[in-house]
Amino acid sequence: MRKNIISIRSFKGGFDDNLVYLVTEPATGEQFLVDAALPLQGIQPHLKNLKYIGITHTHGDHIAYLRDYLHHYPKTLVAVHESGARKINGQHILPLREGSKITLGNVDILTLHTPGHYPDSVCFLVENTLFTGDTLFIGRTGRTISPGSDIRQLYRSVYQKILTLPKNTVIYPGHDYGPQPTATLEKDIRLSPLLRAENETDFVERMAAYEARRLRS
Repeated sequence: MRKNIISIRSFKGGFDDNLVYLVTEPATGEQFLVDAALPLQGIQPHLKNLKYIGITHTHGDHIAYLRDYLHHYPKTLVAVHESGARKINGQHILPLREGSKITLGNVDILTLHTPGHYPDSVCFLVENTLFTGDTLFIGRTGRTISPGSDIRQLYRSVYQKILTLPKNTVIYPGHDYGPQPTATLEKDIRLSPLLRAENETDFVERMAAYEARRLRS
C-alpha cells in the first residue's frame, strides 16, 4: 500500500469536545467520515463524495447527528460493528467485524474490533493512521464506567492490538482530552502511565488509581 496519500480534516465540538474526521482519498475524491458527533452544517461544505460514515462505537454522542447525515446523503454506507448495527436505523448498513476492510479509492481501511470501553468499539486503521474513538485518547485510555464496559477487554484491545502497531502510527481519538489533539503511538506511550502497565492486573490497578484521582479532583 502506498503511504501518505490520504488527507484528514478534523472538526471539534459536539457533546464533550468530540472530534470528527473527514478522510479523503485524493485520486478518486471518495470520503470517509469518522463518527457523526457534530452537526452536519459545519462539515457539509467539505463533503464532496461521501461514501462511508464509520462509527467507532454507538454511544449516543458519536451517533448524535447520524440521522441528519443520512437524510442528506441517503446513499452513504454506515460502517459499524455488527454488534451495534441494530442501533442504526437505515438500509445502507455495512456490518463490520475484526479484520473487515473498507475500500476508499486506492486505500483500504482496516477494522480492529477493540471492545472494552463499549462492546461494539472499533478502531479504523488507514495507512499509518489509527482512528481510535473512545478506546484510546492522547494521554490515557478510554474509561470503563458505563454499562457494557469491561476493563479486562479494554486491556486486551489496547495491549494486544493497538500497542502491537508500529510506534509511528498516528492516533486520532474521539475526544480532545489530551495535551494535544493527536500524537504518535510512541509519544502516547510516554504520555500515559496506563500504556506502560506490566500486565493485565497492573493495568486494572492503574485504572483504579486513575478513577480515584478523578473523584478527588
